[in-house]
Amino acid sequence: MTMLDDRTTAAAWPAAYPQGYAVVDVETTGLARDDRIVSAAVYRLNAQGDVEDHWYTLVNPERDPGPVWIHGLTRDVLADAPLFPEIAAEFSERLDGRVLVAHNALFDWSMISREYARAERTAPVRQRLCTIALSKELSLPLPNHKLESLAAHFGVVQQRAHNALDDARVLAEAFRPSLHAAAERNVRLPLLECRPLTEWVSTPAPARIGYQASYHANGWRPSRKRPPCPYPNPGRYEVDKPLKQGMRVAFSGDTSIDRELLEDRAVEAGLHVATSVSRLTSLLVTNDPDAATSKTVKAKSFATPIVDEAAFTQLLRDVAPADG
Repeated sequence: MTMLDDRTTAAAWPAAYPQGYAVVDVETTGLARDDRIVSAAVYRLNAQGDVEDHWYTLVNPERDPGPVWIHGLTRDVLADAPLFPEIAAEFSERLDGRVLVAHNALFDWSMISREYARAERTAPVRQRLCTIALSKELSLPLPNHKLESLAAHFGVVQQRAHNALDDARVLAEAFRPSLHAAAERNVRLPLLECRPLTEWVSTPAPARIGYQASYHANGWRPSRKRPPCPYPNPGRYEVDKPLKQGMRVAFSGDTSIDRELLEDRAVEAGLHVATSVSRLTSLLVTNDPDAATSKTVKAKSFATPIVDEAAFTQLLRDVAPADG
């Protein structure tokens, strides 16, 4: 036990903190809405972040396993794995009554909630905590938002990156000192509500059966033309300042959150979603700023600020009102 842990244990633990956590990692066939989980791991932690137990399972995705070079799970390895409905009850037992903790938690929650919806069940998760958001609340001096950077900061050794069980272990070991640091400073944890996906409609797609979410009440919407932004453009985003209503935001490349949902959230916050980059663009959101796409090339030529998806989703939490 470190000196930090001793001080935290001796002090009054914040009464508003959760009573337990489920540190989760899922590996998937890809990042889109119709992709599937191929493996899942859960470390259950008590209120102070101590490990109670852990669980791991492979999942047959009923389709091509996707980026095998990342997660290492081939079609043959997954052929005899259980289907998600067969592991849903045990998964639920691990999640029930706990805050879901993950690195880029919205992605893990989105994948999990969609799998439950396909199985005509509801995940027993009411709140999630993103360790990226927590590291920002704690102002940790990290070079980027990767799990390996968070692990290195706390001296946690990663043995098998993109293995769900090892990633969950690493995150659990890094989360505990983060939690204690937050408790010592009485930092408000960045807890967000988890609204379950309640309906799933399967639709045929070329070469396989794909899926399309129908989630009108809680965020998923059919494609539609958006109304014009009612706020004037206040100019470019400035680092370390909040976004402001009316800013023009463009997106480039793959996003872990469904693009339409991410754009909807930007619109709901009062931002203007631009389909291209110009001198008027306030911000470009991309997870691959070095890609030579037309948007990233233009953004660099115009000196347009660029942030990644994780940073943007955090900025969306606190958008400043428009001038006047």
